[in-house]
Amino acid sequence: MITVPAGSSLTLRCPDTQGIVLVSLEEVRAPFISDLPPIPVLSLDGPGVRRIGVLELVTGSGVTWVEAELRNDLLTVIGDAPTDVVQRRTAARRTGTYPTTGTAQIENAEGRRLVPLNGHVEDISTAGLLLRARADDNLPSLPYGIERTLLHVMMPWGELTATVATVDQRADLLRGTYEWIDPQAAEELARYCAGR
Repeated sequence: MITVPAGSSLTLRCPDTQGIVLVSLEEVRAPFISDLPPIPVLSLDGPGVRRIGVLELVTGSGVTWVEAELRNDLLTVIGDAPTDVVQRRTAARRTGTYPTTGTAQIENAEGRRLVPLNGHVEDISTAGLLLRARADDNLPSLPYGIERTLLHVMMPWGELTATVATVDQRADLLRGTYEWIDPQAAEELARYCAGR
């Protein structure tokens, strides 16, 4: 079963343009890549704009590349993957809603500053996580330029404390990898992600 989780970052590479990063808005599943229904995504294109390119498709099983069309905020697979899933994720992962608080370190044109965050982790693995959060100023999206965050995530066994380096940031979503994680929490997380 192929699953594209909600909140996944998908990159569409079209001829003569920079890669377009899209965020899936809901989970989509199918037995095969070619059977995936259109994926609702967050895009900046207006109505009627049509783009065709090679999609870097992130699924629950790994990553593959396939021809796709973007139109009216729907991403549709229009070709078969050249070789099924070609890059498997190395870390076991779990989806859910894990309450989270923390502090983001931001560096942008205004300088460097720390901003309190609160939200929840939607996807977690032994390598990193996907955070949906807001700054305490209650703006609908995260502040631009987050370099790293110190997070306190409430997991089923207790609190997981980690420093996360930003890999991708879009609206209220931040995907990152661990720079540091509490050693005891790392052991618990590995057991949890492995289903033990």
